[in-house]
Amino acid sequence: MSGYAERLHKAILTKGTPALVGIDPRFDQLPEEIQSRASLLPGDELSQQAAAYEEFSCRLIDVIAPLVPAVKPQAAFFEQLGPAGVVALERVIRHARRAGLIVICDAKRGDIGTTAAAYADAYLAGEDPDDAPFAADALTVNPYMGVDTLEPFIRRAIDFGGGIYVLVRTSNPGAGSFQDHRQDDVYLYEKVAREVEALSAEHAGIAQSQYGCVGAVVGATYPEELARLRQQMPHVPLLIPGYGAQGGGAGDVAAAFDSQGLGALVNSSRGINFAYLRQPYLSQFPAEHWEQAIEQATLDMIRDLAQHTPAGQLR
Repeated sequence: MSGYAERLHKAILTKGTPALVGIDPRFDQLPEEIQSRASLLPGDELSQQAAAYEEFSCRLIDVIAPLVPAVKPQAAFFEQLGPAGVVALERVIRHARRAGLIVICDAKRGDIGTTAAAYADAYLAGEDPDDAPFAADALTVNPYMGVDTLEPFIRRAIDFGGGIYVLVRTSNPGAGSFQDHRQDDVYLYEKVAREVEALSAEHAGIAQSQYGCVGAVVGATYPEELARLRQQMPHVPLLIPGYGAQGGGAGDVAAAFDSQGLGALVNSSRGINFAYLRQPYLSQFPAEHWEQAIEQATLDMIRDLAQHTPAGQLR
């Protein structure tokens, strides 16, 4: 069985980019053709929207699968539609796995004991998509109930070749209200980073790999902290949100990579999902060619990362 970091880096090397596309559907921003088709389906409004999310997400995956190594479905947008949305999420993840993509389910789960183990069993399929109902390779995890809450996720990840991404320094403007709490000259996010590094280094040693299966979420919107955290977590694969629509640029994420251009994934969600609604793509592509706009936005992101980060070594 291959470890998560090994499979991830193989996918990154195959595609020649660390670009990660988040899947964040919003019904009122979907292409008109998908909205109209969904409105004709039987069932209630939530079921129709779930069908639209599934169609849009799967078509998005078909466009980007030849270009990027991984996708990150945001579970919340599907869950807000109730049972039909949850079914759509499961189908979208499996469609992405069939397309050969690494799937990071962004569900930010976190709990204690058997409850944490149940979340892990539900989402973390790891190498074989049939080993969990939601079939994801990796899962985002909230650590703020304590290190012991991470252990069931880590055990599952090790046993099944999966990975987890622990929230360390998030990209939202209010992140500092808790994460910047300081005690003994150490910020809270740095304390979390130390624990994550220790856990990932231990697994990396067992797997005889540079990186372990315990990753970290560190936002592009805090580039100085990102650079420092990369140094503090040399064995940790990073997931970098905040690029694009949230204001982070390629230069802000350059410090996330090792000299080979590995060690990190850079996420863009809205900037790719809804490229057809913003310039320059709005002018370049007619509304019915929204898939071409998504493809071009993805190619532009790939080019940007290659030009301004060590990811250029991959191409």
